[in-house]
Amino acid sequence: MKPLFFPEGVLINTPENIQAVSSLPALERAMEEERILEGRVLLCDSNLSLILNLAGCRAVIPHDEIALTPDGSLCRDIAAITRVGKSVAFLIERIERECGITTLYLSRKKAQQKCLAEYLDRLVTGDVLAARVTHFEPFGAFCDIGCGITSLLSIDCISVSRISHPKDRFYLGQYIYAAVRNRDDVLLGTRGRICLTHKELLGTWEENAASFEIGQTVTGIVRSVEDYGIFIELAPNLAGLAEYKSGVEEGRTCSVYIKNILPQKHKVKLVLIADTALERATPHLDYYVTSGNVSGWQY
Repeated sequence: MKPLFFPEGVLINTPENIQAVSSLPALERAMEEERILEGRVLLCDSNLSLILNLAGCRAVIPHDEIALTPDGSLCRDIAAITRVGKSVAFLIERIERECGITTLYLSRKKAQQKCLAEYLDRLVTGDVLAARVTHFEPFGAFCDIGCGITSLLSIDCISVSRISHPKDRFYLGQYIYAAVRNRDDVLLGTRGRICLTHKELLGTWEENAASFEIGQTVTGIVRSVEDYGIFIELAPNLAGLAEYKSGVEEGRTCSVYIKNILPQKHKVKLVLIADTALERATPHLDYYVTSGNVSGWQY
């Protein structure tokens, strides 16, 4: 399924969006066509309404139109305040003219309802979608999967190589790919909230190991220090084991010599050359799948 809805921030700088918000006639056409647009929030007023500027006109997202909630209640105050300075998706509900002043009234909530009905509610388990990391918890990363609708990517589904916190893999605002893992019983639409998975898109052991050769010296990230050895991540879905060495800390970058690769055992033997006192690294993500459906995956 080709997506027509995206995480907030994707559309704002596209030529289509720029054209649509460039003039009042263009905004009127977008309203008639019920097109989802994006703009940047300038401020949150004392009524907790979000204020934008579109084509030189004041645009308002009232508090009760800021976000879709499971029970239909108003979004929390913090949800309104934290949108300031950020991109938001919206539908134009109406345009009012009074005393020579034009005001546009927008709805982010209705954009989210449209995204649910026409896109998210049609996804099935395994479907791959674009997402944007919005905030972290120790148990996982929350991601925008369309028009500001968030979904949980639990820490155990982020990668095969184990991490202690989602920030070891992602950074806030990062655009990623994910797949539908399942739906829980918290109903937002007709089929429940989507839960995500990520590791299936980062390749199998064989695919990752094919990027390395015996005898190479490469960089890695220390993920776990045990009495019997040190687990070092070579790629998000590939880690090897080096002999124990004192003074090595988790999260450090390091250089390692690849001593052996054992496909039949899915093991990589390493020799730790040096670890460096750098900040925790966020590794580059190489996706092996970016579209379609992951109907089956065996690491």
